[in-house]
Amino acid sequence: MQETTPTPGGNESAATGTLPDTVASLLGLEGTLAGDVIGSLVGAALVGSLMLSMTALAGPWAKRKITAAFTDRIAVNRVGPFGLLIIVADAVRLLSKELIVPDGVDRPAWDLAPFVLASSALLGFAVIPMGNGIQLADPEVGLVYVFAVASIASVGLVMAGYASNNKFSLLGGLRAVAQNLAYEIPLVITAASVVIFAGSLQMSEIVAAQTEPLGAGLKSWYAFVNPFAFLLFMAANLAEVGRNPFDTPEAPTEIVAGYQTEYSSVYFVLMYLGEFLHIFLGGAIVATVFLGGPTSPFVGVEILPGFLWFVIKIWAVFLFTQWMRSAIPRVRIDQLIEIGWKGMLVLSFANLVLTAVIVGVIA
Repeated sequence: MQETTPTPGGNESAATGTLPDTVASLLGLEGTLAGDVIGSLVGAALVGSLMLSMTALAGPWAKRKITAAFTDRIAVNRVGPFGLLIIVADAVRLLSKELIVPDGVDRPAWDLAPFVLASSALLGFAVIPMGNGIQLADPEVGLVYVFAVASIASVGLVMAGYASNNKFSLLGGLRAVAQNLAYEIPLVITAASVVIFAGSLQMSEIVAAQTEPLGAGLKSWYAFVNPFAFLLFMAANLAEVGRNPFDTPEAPTEIVAGYQTEYSSVYFVLMYLGEFLHIFLGGAIVATVFLGGPTSPFVGVEILPGFLWFVIKIWAVFLFTQWMRSAIPRVRIDQLIEIGWKGMLVLSFANLVLTAVIVGVIA
């Protein structure tokens, strides 16, 4: 078990450890190899099930409801109460379709791409603190780890685009790689400015650093301390998860569906699942790095349990991505690259240098 620390989640006096430690302790296997293995498997299953459940709610139902609200239309409302059973209907419809394998695809790359996309997002949740003791692992390089595994998705996009033997898929894959390269660097550099403030790459330490009072009864969330970095990160995150105005890799009016064009049935479900898992992973990173993780914004006031604060924050980021999808027009691919390399990259470096100067002067 880890030592008692001021933790993200509400009760700072409670002893906290990782979720596998908690599971092993409940089973009476604490400190044993069997406890480590069983605790890790059960903890991973719980976190994975939570994320997959939220993705299942967001993809077939919440996305349609939110988009309809923004565009003054009526979304799904016939299948079950509030249209919620559309989740089941869509699952049955898509999974029962024939899996069509086009001629000339490069297998096994074509088969592996959907799994790479989905699994890279799930791996990122391993180091995200979601509440008191609700964290699979807390390595000292947690922030580096989460960016590293999330970037594996770029490999899946290249595999899907190249292996599909389709010119539209190839164009989508090339666009996706160009976009990820252009915006992932500003994303990481902006996060590095938070590391300068927190003095650590460990996710729990970054959250703990944001529990200090800032003034007016608010905690020192980095979204309050450095709002410019927060805005930069949110914009770069939109590009990383492929939401407007940065959804050119799958632009239907230009390249059908880009790298997803040749996928159907269960493979399409995995591609779709991976897309929404990455949106929630982006929301989890935003919540952890800029919004205090699973803590309330008010000093000494914990109205809700830490886990609920965390869930509210990542759904708020999801709502923002859907708002952009409904409100902002798509930019051209040349404009997208120019914004990334000539705009976001320069601004992120400027923010990093300014943050270093400010922290150096204050220290």
